[in-house]
Amino acid sequence: MLPSAPTAPTAAPVPLAGRVVVLDPGHQLGNARFPGEINRLVDAGGFDKACNTTGTASDDGYPEATFTWQVAVEVRRRLRALGARVVLTRDDNSVAQWGPCIDERGRIGNPGEPGPTADLRISLHADGVRSSTAHGFHVIRPGERSGWTDDVAAASEGLALALRDALVGAGFAPSTYVGDEGIDVRTDLGTLNHSDVPVVMAELGNMRDADDAAVMESDAGRRRYARAVVTAVRSFLGA
Repeated sequence: MLPSAPTAPTAAPVPLAGRVVVLDPGHQLGNARFPGEINRLVDAGGFDKACNTTGTASDDGYPEATFTWQVAVEVRRRLRALGARVVLTRDDNSVAQWGPCIDERGRIGNPGEPGPTADLRISLHADGVRSSTAHGFHVIRPGERSGWTDDVAAASEGLALALRDALVGAGFAPSTYVGDEGIDVRTDLGTLNHSDVPVVMAELGNMRDADDAAVMESDAGRRRYARAVVTAVRSFLGA
């Protein structure tokens, strides 16, 4: 009797296979060099706002655009390892580039737009409030805006709670200066208003607070942020 052929090892499950996540790393490193482009008015959800802004920085000059890019790249790496397809709203972090505008950022991944339709969108930012008592993160979800966000407001609330809980679980403190227990609601943000998939914007901390900035500027701190974002994605998607 011939020996049976060895059984092939079972592939490890990929819990996010088939899922699509849009990550929006706020701003662009070169925005300040293109004032005409970023100050151009665009539709932000039935009203006009500037295409983009320069973003903030820590007191020692670490730019928000670089922080959000580095966190997004680490989140992408981790989500891909779990089987997800990840779309970034910008391709690099370059002083020679600007944008894209807030309306374009909000539409990437929407049904009917070029590319894959996303399951969710997370916009990554950091705040720049000059106050000795202002520190901590807050997660912004879209309020209901008829014809704009009423189709995603309820699901976005669930995503906001998942991200808030994941950040707290990773040891980050909710904001001392805005929102309610780490959650804020806004109707004036074009990136949120243009989204037709569940969406939140995360102000991951205050770059003008020395303690928050120290975490943001460290590799270990950015990995903590990334782990929290991935935890929130998995929680929201039930994976």
